[in-house]
Amino acid sequence: MSSPVSSVDHALAVADAAKGFLPADEAEALRAAARSAPAGVWLEIGTYCGKSTVHLGTVAREVGARLVTVDHHRGSEENQPGWEWHDASLVDPHAGRIDTLPFLRRTLLDAGVEDVVDVVVGTTQSVARWWATPLSFLFLDGNHTEDVAQHDYAGFARHVVPGGVLAVHDVFPDPRDGGQPPWHVVQRAVSSGAFVEVSVHGSLRVLRRTDRPVT
Repeated sequence: MSSPVSSVDHALAVADAAKGFLPADEAEALRAAARSAPAGVWLEIGTYCGKSTVHLGTVAREVGARLVTVDHHRGSEENQPGWEWHDASLVDPHAGRIDTLPFLRRTLLDAGVEDVVDVVVGTTQSVARWWATPLSFLFLDGNHTEDVAQHDYAGFARHVVPGGVLAVHDVFPDPRDGGQPPWHVVQRAVSSGAFVEVSVHGSLRVLRRTDRPVT
């Protein structure tokens, strides 16, 4: 039987090999951010093929948390045909559309984290309508259009408990480096007083919830 250390090493190797966009230093910082959060229910917005899901899942098992990950699995705008980040291997020939769900299932199985991850297939607009569970950790890495990024913050950040952690990916203050919506989310979170920024690692921002309301 594999030792816990070798099992974690194997899971992280699977995560590294999975399709997705998460540099090694940001992945390490994401795990550290999750490890600093209270145990409870954790929520990831934007699953893709499961790279960050595995990183979070390994820590969830370590601390006794439960990870829920939400994605419609049809790809964001930049993943569609004709866009820069389109990957033809993700297209389901039967539907003629991107379908990352089978890749996620394989990633979770190969990494051995299926038992600590609950997969929700749906849009954040749909899920936010019924989500009511308090969160001790929230990772926002979904659609990066302004409307959806702001919706995801408004819909889910209000469920983060005081002392809980909010991590936001692909944050670029300089528009020459990348899109601005995640940066606007961070600005909104901090300026409201509901969150304070605790660390910056590349494009990953880590914030902690105060006792002030999310606005």
